[in-house]
Amino acid sequence: MTDLPKTDLTKADFGENFTWGVAHASYQVEGSWKADGKGLSIWDTFTHGGGRIRGKANGDTACDFYNRYDSDTALVKEMGFDAQRFSISWPRVLPNGVGRVEERGLDFYDRLVDSCLEQGVEPWVTLYHWDFPQVLQDQGGWTNRSVLGWFEEYVDVVTARLGDRVKNWMVFNEPCSFVLIGHLLGTHAPGNRSLRKYLAAAHHVNLCEAVGARVVRANVEDANVGTTHVVTPMRTVGNTERDRKAKASIDAISNRIFWEPNMGMGYPVDDAPLLRGIDRYLKPGDDQDIRVDWDFVGVQYYQRQMVKPWPVPMLRGVPWISRNHREYEITAMGWEVQPDGLHEALTRWNSYNAVPKLYVTENGAAFPDHVVDGRVHDSRRIAFYEAHLRELRRAIQDGVPVGGYFSWSLMDNFEWAEGYVPRFGLVHVDFDTQVRTIKDSGYWFQRLLEAKSTEPA
Repeated sequence: MTDLPKTDLTKADFGENFTWGVAHASYQVEGSWKADGKGLSIWDTFTHGGGRIRGKANGDTACDFYNRYDSDTALVKEMGFDAQRFSISWPRVLPNGVGRVEERGLDFYDRLVDSCLEQGVEPWVTLYHWDFPQVLQDQGGWTNRSVLGWFEEYVDVVTARLGDRVKNWMVFNEPCSFVLIGHLLGTHAPGNRSLRKYLAAAHHVNLCEAVGARVVRANVEDANVGTTHVVTPMRTVGNTERDRKAKASIDAISNRIFWEPNMGMGYPVDDAPLLRGIDRYLKPGDDQDIRVDWDFVGVQYYQRQMVKPWPVPMLRGVPWISRNHREYEITAMGWEVQPDGLHEALTRWNSYNAVPKLYVTENGAAFPDHVVDGRVHDSRRIAFYEAHLRELRRAIQDGVPVGGYFSWSLMDNFEWAEGYVPRFGLVHVDFDTQVRTIKDSGYWFQRLLEAKSTEPA
């Protein structure tokens, strides 16, 4: 395929022992929503009438990864990647959230892990990527402090079974997203719109970060334990004192509330008075129990967020989008393409000096694909990756200890409230036939990573 864009980037630019991977999540790809004794998740409920989903879509079938995991993992290897990040569906393993273990669910993840290892693809496992058991949601979910025990039991079951082969673990995927969007804004499952529930869930999730890390380390010898955070740098039009306070406020509500407590820094209530209500959920000893010494943190970057001042003392700022200030290319998600924000995100996290290693555990873009004669052209996605990898290289050259990069996503999948319209994949999926086709971007990575080429002529 000689017409792919050329690049002077090389695999060697990122150093030895650098991990190159792809990522996806259980609800977004697995399908088989009732197969083999699986219980309902909050996303099953949300997509079957509880939430507003584009195209009234759901994850009942998704990418049928539950049945196609072996051939999909072969695509990971074909494109030259050496790692696959996937998540475990809590209700597939524990249909009632706690108690009875569904062996058929655990058997699936056994087979998936073994398939990865047999094909030379390292498994990286996320313990929670948003598909919470509905039966526990009915008891309050993340807002119920009992979740500390529920989560501990779940993590124990999974790590005891897979820990002999899986060494790289992430406790959560983007607490900001499933707590803030799911409990304050209500546009993701479970669909709550409550400041009280947002604050309770945030504190309990932060405590569960520590719970999960302790269980992983207890069950897995030589475990590499981390978590992932979406890192959204804030920007303002001006640089007045009001602008700076507005930016600090939204940064605290969206980012720092989920980062700093685990580092022993407490909650950033001074910059965001709206968070002061979280005190009602703190109990004696929480300030110590919440602390985690991570082996790594996964930085997930998509875009910056514009913020403007807001004349409310408890809030001080609000996110906004002004087309007058949109100087960037826009993705199918409506997000601005700002590659230098990845450098900013990595540098920002590294400034805490809190972890020995960072990984980019998600980065990617949704753009329309162009299918011509069986080939999938996605030049805008290639340009996106080219620009962001340059910023990643710059961060490494600046001394940021980045150990790997995971593309989002391996293949087109169910994109939460946006349904199946936005396509992030390196692999095109025909959702009617489940036929997979590697896109030009997948072959671009194959060339970059110097895999054995099987490109079509």
